[in-house]
Amino acid sequence: MATLGFIGTGNMGGALARAACKSIPSDQVFLANRTVEKARALAEELECRVTDNEAIAESADFIFLGVKPQIMADLLAEIGPVLAKRESRFILVTMAAGLTIARIQELAGGNYPVIRIMPNTPAAIGEGMILYACGEGVAQTEEKVFLDAMAGAGRFSPLPEKLIDAGSAVSGCGPAFVDLFIEALADGGVACGLPRAAAMEYAAQMVLGSARLVLESGKHPGVLKDAVCSPGGTTIQGVRTLEEAGFRGAVMDAVIAAYEKNADLK
Repeated sequence: MATLGFIGTGNMGGALARAACKSIPSDQVFLANRTVEKARALAEELECRVTDNEAIAESADFIFLGVKPQIMADLLAEIGPVLAKRESRFILVTMAAGLTIARIQELAGGNYPVIRIMPNTPAAIGEGMILYACGEGVAQTEEKVFLDAMAGAGRFSPLPEKLIDAGSAVSGCGPAFVDLFIEALADGGVACGLPRAAAMEYAAQMVLGSARLVLESGKHPGVLKDAVCSPGGTTIQGVRTLEEAGFRGAVMDAVIAAYEKNADLK
């Protein structure tokens, strides 16, 4: 049974640790965080173990590097000497935006096997969209062990590393864009007289159902949109208003801006 060590238990690291504990025994999951109290609170929730960066680097089979890109160099400089002394097999799992597999290896000081993932926050409830690319040193059997261990996070999609930044701008940043949309829908409902709690529930469930309909029907979103827009009806007037405000162009620009920002993080 593989052991998973999470260095960094913030929003994303914590979400992935929760997912791991759905698929593997919690005593195989180890947590470390700069603020120890945060790791301890999560460990109590999940019934897994609190340790430190060095211990994870010494013994975990999969070492999740759950820190911000700006901190990655310092972290890998800290654990690099520990990794260099290891005799047992291990894989680094990076989720840092903008940092390539080659850059992680460079910072870590060795040609270590690396899996690069771009998860999103819905992974915390098992509904994530996780993009991943395996470095050349990762065997297919190890990839399978990783996917089995992390199955509780949601959907996984292998992607050539050159497309990871583009994919992340859609699925990684997308939850924030969708949350804005849900909030705006609810605000509109409140403006029309709905109670706030009801408006939020209606908006969130509508987005959930619409997303599932796209995935499960296999139909193009444009087709599904047309099915709601009756001639001379209310929905087409709302669509017209969104188009006049540049809704689709604004969403496209948001994705492109997020993609371009990745270049600044390298």
